[in-house]
This record gives sequence, structure tokens and C-alpha cells, in this order.
Amino acid sequence: MDVFDGLPDAIIVDILNKVGDVRTLLRCSSLSKRFNSLVPQSESLILRLDQVGTTESQPDSPVSNIFTSVLKSFHGLCSLFSKPAKPIPIKNLSPNIPSEILSKFDRVKNLEVELPGGDASLEKGAAVKWKAEHGESLETLVVFAFRSASTESSPASASSDGESDAEFVTGLKTRVMWTISALMAASKRHFLMSQVVKEHQEMESLVIRDRGGEGTLVMGTEGLRAFRKMEAARGEAAVDERVEKNRSVVPSVRMSMRHAPSLRLKSRVCLESATLVIVRPSEGYSDVGDDELATEAFAGNCTYGEAVAALLKCKKNALEMNSF
Repeated sequence: MDVFDGLPDAIIVDILNKVGDVRTLLRCSSLSKRFNSLVPQSESLILRLDQVGTTESQPDSPVSNIFTSVLKSFHGLCSLFSKPAKPIPIKNLSPNIPSEILSKFDRVKNLEVELPGGDASLEKGAAVKWKAEHGESLETLVVFAFRSASTESSPASASSDGESDAEFVTGLKTRVMWTISALMAASKRHFLMSQVVKEHQEMESLVIRDRGGEGTLVMGTEGLRAFRKMEAARGEAAVDERVEKNRSVVPSVRMSMRHAPSLRLKSRVCLESATLVIVRPSEGYSDVGDDELATEAFAGNCTYGEAVAALLKCKKNALEMNSF
């Protein structure tokens, strides 16, 4: 008898949990009848998607069109944005593929999903990094972005001097576009996994990342429970609306925006148009401070963490945006 056959089922399942990768586990299920019965009991999974499925419905209009519609919610800023911006294409996601892949698993508690790439199309050299927490809808979103990075010989500092009114207006438009792009990316990922969350009632943790490291969406135990409760109470009309938009609805939000035209770090890296935006729903405002949210969001990256700490000391501008 193979020694492995003598191991208790509980130990085999624990080993499978350490493997995690869904594709590998599905291959293991074809090894024997025993594996075929134990693989579905895996609780901790990593789902890597090489290609995200699409729905037959039409995707959202480009971000620039949404940008035009939501400008009405900015108090006193409409006149600043008369010139349309270049559209940013965002992938059209569907919840069908992840749901089908995970249908063979019965006891999923912790799920990590890795998407093939980010959702924003940016100018060369620019970067947008974000982290969102969702429940039934958006709870918090932290966005860190910059237009370009270079190496400088001068010491670390954050400068807001020498910025003309025209440069401020142009920069503000770009910063709002970055934020809308992150909001849409988070809402699409939330919608992408909606069917999985409904079908796997025991799930306690969901994390969705992309290989490029652009953004991360997190749903904890309370958020998952709130989402399922909301889905149980919703009608089919609400579900159909989300399918048509191919994303979850973004609620009305408040934004705390800080920026530095030129941010020099201790590592001699200079970030141009460095921006930090903290987004929360207008209703049910979180008591967690900006400092805590921003610091936690980028705690794993020393460079971004230093930049965020410097931006938190900059002047804060408050903006509001209607639901879309």
C-alpha cells in the first residue's frame, strides 16, 4: 500500500489547502476517486484567471462620458472641465467564468483571485495604485497615483509652489479621472465575483488582485454577509441593471484629495503630480481616519508608503460625487 494512502482525509485536505491553486487542484481531482472526493473540500483557494470572460451586453461608455455626467455633482467645478479627456478603456468583465470554475468546490472559506491585468489605460510613465474595501457596495477606496517618476539629487520634500491656476485645473481634471478609473475598476471586480459570493455561503475572505499590481479589492466576513443579505432582498430588476452596466453601482461618495506637483523621496526618486485620494460613501461615513486608511493600504510597499506619508501632510481638498 502506498504510504500516502494511509494518511487521514483531514491531513490530505490540509495539504490541498496549502496547494491552493485551483487549476492544480482540479488536476489532482482526476488522480483517483479519493482525490476526486477530497479536492472539493478545499477551503483556501487561489484562482488565477488568464482570460476574463465577457458578457453579451454592451459595456459602459468610456470613462470620459461618465466623467461628463458626474461633473454635475462637483460644486462650482463644472466650468473647469469643458474640454473632454481622452477615453480610458476598461475591460468588460463577467461573473460567469469564476462561478463555473469554482462550482466543483463545496467549502470555500478564503479565496484569492488574480486577474490578468489592470483596468486603466494610462499615459506612458503614469501609475495608479488603489485598494478598495467592499460590502454590499463600496466602503472605502484609497488611490495613490503619479504622472511620472525620475531620479533626483535633491533631498526629500513635497512641493506645491510654482503651480499656476491653469496647471492646477489641468492637474485636478487628471486626478479626478484617476479616481473615477479606480472606482470603476473596483465596481467591475465586485460585480465579477458577485455570483461566487452568493453561491459560496461559507466564504469568509475574498481578495481580488491583478498581476500588474494596479489595484486590490477586499471583502471581509462582515462585508460578504452584508452583500448576501442585500442580494436576498433585492429584486431581479436590480440584478438586471448591474448586468447591463457590467459592474456594481458606485454610490454617492466624498473624496479627500491631496497632491504635490513634485514629490521627492528619501530614495532620491521624484514623483511628478503625486496624488492621494481617500474615498468613502456619502452615507454611513466611516470613523476610520484618513491616516490609518492610507497607511494600511500601502503598508507593504516602502516607496509608496513613504510617498503616502508625505502626501498626508499636504493640504486636503474635499470633493463630492453622485452615484453612477
